[in-house]
Amino acid sequence: MSGLHNLDQILKSLEPRLLPDLYVYCMVPNTHPIDWLGLNPLAIIREAEGITLVLTQQTAKAHNVDHMGSFRCISLTVHSSLEAVGLTAAISSALAKNDIPANMLAGYCHDHILVPADNASLAMDIIHKLGD
Repeated sequence: MSGLHNLDQILKSLEPRLLPDLYVYCMVPNTHPIDWLGLNPLAIIREAEGITLVLTQQTAKAHNVDHMGSFRCISLTVHSSLEAVGLTAAISSALAKNDIPANMLAGYCHDHILVPADNASLAMDIIHKLGD
Protein backbone atom coordinates (compact mmCIF):
# COMPACT_ATOMS: atom_id res chain seq x y z
CA MET A 1 0.00 0.00 0.00
CA SER A 2 2.14 2.84 -1.23
CA GLY A 3 -0.46 5.60 -1.57
CA LEU A 4 -0.64 8.51 -4.00
CA HIS A 5 2.48 10.59 -4.69
CA ASN A 6 1.26 13.28 -7.10
CA LEU A 7 0.08 16.38 -5.20
CA ASP A 8 -2.50 17.41 -7.82
CA GLN A 9 -3.99 13.93 -7.76
CA ILE A 10 -4.01 13.88 -3.95
CA LEU A 11 -5.74 17.28 -3.74
CA LYS A 12 -8.38 16.21 -6.29
CA SER A 13 -9.01 13.05 -4.28
CA LEU A 14 -9.41 14.76 -0.92
CA GLU A 15 -12.54 13.77 0.91
CA PRO A 16 -12.03 15.34 4.33
CA ARG A 17 -14.12 13.91 7.13
CA LEU A 18 -14.74 15.84 10.33
CA LEU A 19 -14.55 13.45 13.26
CA PRO A 20 -17.35 13.94 15.81
CA ASP A 21 -15.33 14.25 19.02
CA LEU A 22 -13.56 17.19 20.62
CA TYR A 23 -9.85 16.51 21.13
CA VAL A 24 -7.33 17.90 23.59
CA TYR A 25 -3.56 17.79 24.00
CA CYS A 26 -2.16 16.28 27.19
CA MET A 27 1.36 15.96 28.59
CA VAL A 28 1.99 12.89 30.75
CA PRO A 29 5.16 11.48 32.35
CA ASN A 30 7.71 9.92 30.02
CA THR A 31 6.92 6.30 30.84
CA HIS A 32 6.39 3.53 28.32
CA PRO A 33 3.76 4.58 25.74
CA ILE A 34 1.88 1.31 26.30
CA ASP A 35 0.94 2.65 29.74
CA TRP A 36 -1.40 5.12 28.02
CA LEU A 37 -3.05 2.85 25.42
CA GLY A 38 -6.01 2.26 27.72
CA LEU A 39 -7.01 5.89 27.17
CA ASN A 40 -7.43 5.14 23.44
CA PRO A 41 -5.36 8.13 22.24
CA LEU A 42 -5.66 9.45 18.71
CA ALA A 43 -1.90 10.02 18.88
CA ILE A 44 1.03 9.35 21.18
CA ILE A 45 4.18 11.40 20.66
CA ARG A 46 7.25 10.84 22.80
CA GLU A 47 9.32 13.95 23.50
CA ALA A 48 12.22 14.62 25.85
CA GLU A 49 9.87 16.53 28.18
CA GLY A 50 7.24 13.78 28.38
CA ILE A 51 4.62 12.03 26.32
CA THR A 52 2.06 14.04 24.39
CA LEU A 53 -1.32 12.38 24.08
CA VAL A 54 -4.15 13.53 21.86
CA LEU A 55 -7.28 12.35 23.63
CA THR A 56 -10.95 13.02 23.35
CA GLN A 57 -11.91 15.76 25.75
CA GLN A 58 -14.35 13.35 27.39
CA THR A 59 -11.59 10.79 28.09
CA ALA A 60 -9.20 13.40 29.47
CA LYS A 61 -11.85 14.70 31.86
CA ALA A 62 -13.01 11.21 32.89
CA HIS A 63 -9.44 10.22 33.79
CA ASN A 64 -8.46 13.59 35.32
CA VAL A 65 -5.68 14.11 32.79
CA ASP A 66 -4.54 17.74 32.53
CA HIS A 67 -5.18 19.04 29.05
CA MET A 68 -5.31 22.12 26.91
CA GLY A 69 -7.23 23.28 23.88
CA SER A 70 -10.38 22.14 22.21
CA PHE A 71 -9.78 20.78 18.73
CA ARG A 72 -11.67 18.97 16.01
CA CYS A 73 -9.92 16.40 13.85
CA ILE A 74 -10.26 16.46 10.09
CA SER A 75 -9.27 13.13 8.59
CA LEU A 76 -8.12 13.22 4.97
CA THR A 77 -9.53 9.99 3.61
CA VAL A 78 -7.23 9.95 0.58
CA HIS A 79 -4.38 7.44 0.89
CA SER A 80 -1.34 9.61 0.30
CA SER A 81 2.17 8.24 0.37
CA LEU A 82 4.37 9.11 3.33
CA GLU A 83 6.83 10.29 0.66
CA ALA A 84 4.36 12.59 -1.13
CA VAL A 85 5.62 16.17 -1.31
CA GLY A 86 3.53 19.26 -0.62
CA LEU A 87 0.30 18.05 0.98
CA THR A 88 1.08 19.39 4.45
CA ALA A 89 2.29 22.67 2.97
CA ALA A 90 -0.78 23.07 0.75
CA ILE A 91 -3.22 22.50 3.58
CA SER A 92 -1.39 24.41 6.29
CA SER A 93 -0.82 27.37 3.93
CA ALA A 94 -4.48 27.52 2.92
CA LEU A 95 -5.57 27.40 6.55
CA ALA A 96 -2.92 29.93 7.62
CA LYS A 97 -4.26 32.44 5.07
CA ASN A 98 -7.47 32.30 7.10
CA ASP A 99 -5.71 32.48 10.50
CA ILE A 100 -6.51 28.86 11.32
CA PRO A 101 -3.80 26.89 13.13
CA ALA A 102 -3.21 23.40 11.73
CA ASN A 103 -1.65 20.64 13.80
CA MET A 104 -0.85 17.88 11.31
CA LEU A 105 -0.61 14.18 12.15
CA ALA A 106 0.48 11.66 9.54
CA GLY A 107 -0.78 8.11 9.80
CA TYR A 108 0.32 5.24 7.60
CA CYS A 109 -2.67 5.60 5.27
CA HIS A 110 -4.12 9.04 5.97
CA ASP A 111 -3.25 12.49 7.25
CA HIS A 112 -5.19 14.17 10.02
CA ILE A 113 -5.44 17.83 10.94
CA LEU A 114 -6.37 19.14 14.35
CA VAL A 115 -7.87 22.61 14.18
CA PRO A 116 -9.43 24.75 16.92
CA ALA A 117 -13.01 23.56 17.37
CA ASP A 118 -14.43 27.01 16.56
CA ASN A 119 -12.72 26.93 13.15
CA ALA A 120 -13.65 23.41 12.09
CA SER A 121 -16.44 24.30 9.64
CA LEU A 122 -14.38 26.97 7.89
CA ALA A 123 -11.37 24.63 7.76
CA MET A 124 -13.51 21.95 6.12
CA ASP A 125 -14.70 24.45 3.47
CA ILE A 126 -11.12 25.55 2.75
CA ILE A 127 -9.86 21.99 2.42
CA HIS A 128 -12.75 21.02 0.13
CA LYS A 129 -11.83 23.91 -2.20
CA LEU A 130 -8.21 22.73 -2.53
CA GLY A 131 -9.34 19.99 -4.90
CA ASP A 132 -11.13 22.38 -7.30
